Amino acid sequence: MIKTGLEALLRPEDSIVVLIDHQPFQFANLNSHEPTMVVNNVIGLAKAAKVFDVPVVLTTVIEDRGGRLIKGLQDVFPDQKPIDRTFINTWEDERVVEVVRKSGRRQLVLAGLWTEICLAMPTIQALAEDYEVFIVTDASGGVSAEAHDMAVRRMSTAGATPMTWLAVASEWQRDWAREATIPGLAAVLAEHGGGSGVAFAWEMQLLNSPRH
Repeated sequence: MIKTGLEALLRPEDSIVVLIDHQPFQFANLNSHEPTMVVNNVIGLAKAAKVFDVPVVLTTVIEDRGGRLIKGLQDVFPDQKPIDRTFINTWEDERVVEVVRKSGRRQLVLAGLWTEICLAMPTIQALAEDYEVFIVTDASGGVSAEAHDMAVRRMSTAGATPMTWLAVASEWQRDWAREATIPGLAAVLAEHGGGSGVAFAWEMQLLNSPRH
């Protein structure tokens, strides 16, 4: 697995995103992060994937009891029905794995609730199948800060690469000369990028002012 050099960075054409169990039941015991931040970040990640034409797989576990996917995330893909599983480990559900395999993409970007269970299990299994696995830590969360931290350490030791959602979007963009995706990325940053979004909007305002 490539860990250094240019080939270790994410590429939109080689990436596929799987978002796991961002449901009310999971959020109810999310204590490693402020829940509103995880909501913001996973929606930002999903919107960024859409900007760069990166496929996104939505999946839930026992939706009838755990609740539907959070509305803001479902609204990014209004016509996509999440794959509803009984397996706690997403990678044991052949429907999910088949979508990933058919894409032909080997850079697997994962985020899920909870980190120590629903993110760790598929990460560790997919790594054994020679996928490059990137775990989006701020679009995921655990039942405690320790649980999240131990899970990230475990997955990193196994070979996964931890990242934040803004880092993922930045690697997909890579070059500001790729102007086709700049308006879409700017809109995502403005809505979900916090201070970075404010700064970017200010910079764009300067660039578009009559003095320039």
